[in-house]
Amino acid sequence: MKTRRLGKTGYQVSEIGLGCWQLGEAFGPVNDQTADDILKAAVDTGVNFWDTADVYGNGQSERRIGAHAKPADVRIATKLGRSGALFPDKYTKDGVRESLRGSAERLGVQTLDLAQLHCVPTDVLRDGAIFGWMDELKAEGLVKHWGASVETIEEGMICLEQPGCATLQIIFNLFRQDAAKELLPKAAEKDVGIIVRLPLASGLLSGKYDKNTRFDPSDHRNFNRDGQAFSVGETFSGIPFGRGVELVAELKGLSPEAMPMSQFALRWILDHPEVSTIIAGVSKPEQLTNNVAASEQKSLFPALMGRLTEWYEKHVKPEIRGGV
Repeated sequence: MKTRRLGKTGYQVSEIGLGCWQLGEAFGPVNDQTADDILKAAVDTGVNFWDTADVYGNGQSERRIGAHAKPADVRIATKLGRSGALFPDKYTKDGVRESLRGSAERLGVQTLDLAQLHCVPTDVLRDGAIFGWMDELKAEGLVKHWGASVETIEEGMICLEQPGCATLQIIFNLFRQDAAKELLPKAAEKDVGIIVRLPLASGLLSGKYDKNTRFDPSDHRNFNRDGQAFSVGETFSGIPFGRGVELVAELKGLSPEAMPMSQFALRWILDHPEVSTIIAGVSKPEQLTNNVAASEQKSLFPALMGRLTEWYEKHVKPEIRGGV
């Protein structure tokens, strides 16, 4: 597995990481054995960056990760700020501290490798007090590094102005390309590691869905399809599902003939050197193996990259809901 430097953390992390939202059963039921098999596959394939959050399954994802044997080089990133104790307007330094202590206990560590603000409201970011609290909690030894997971370019740019911000987690994929213009260069200038989530747009960019595809009632791709539970941009990258299926069919005509659709989508992200790692969630161990193979694919030709940008601006961007 190829690695990249995660900004000012200095961590060497696998190009393909593991998103662990599914271990909290956000995509439907996942039993303990399947969860353990996924984590074992991550270890076996050299995937050494795992991303979770306190609210994934109300701590279930963190507990499963904490119980799994891990090599010393595995870095665990968690997130805070979306629990009812804090969100949307109850943020205090003591509340943030207690949230992080809970995560550390569930993960079985004294100090968290990386704690990320979890899509906290834009007004909270603009206020700025929460950044100072994170600096103080780092000084206390509760976290080694802190970063932020954001929903929009505006929020990302606010975070990049904070000297203590070590990483930025963003939605970035063939259906969400805007970050490449200003945010990625700014992150590189600030030595902030970029963590990409939703690389396959909730699975749409895998190319395996059609308009008749149905999802489990407990899957966010069912209950948040139109933003009923949280930001619509977090499901299918804000693209209406039926339209997304049509757009993927167009993309298949642009992708290299021998490259699977999911690996094409991941390779496009990796061809942006500012990206440190991609966190792709999987519900089966074999899906992780397929994702990892994208790291070994050849870079896409510059002409194709340019064509994909033009296609996005013309056909995709007008369809996005929830802001970019």
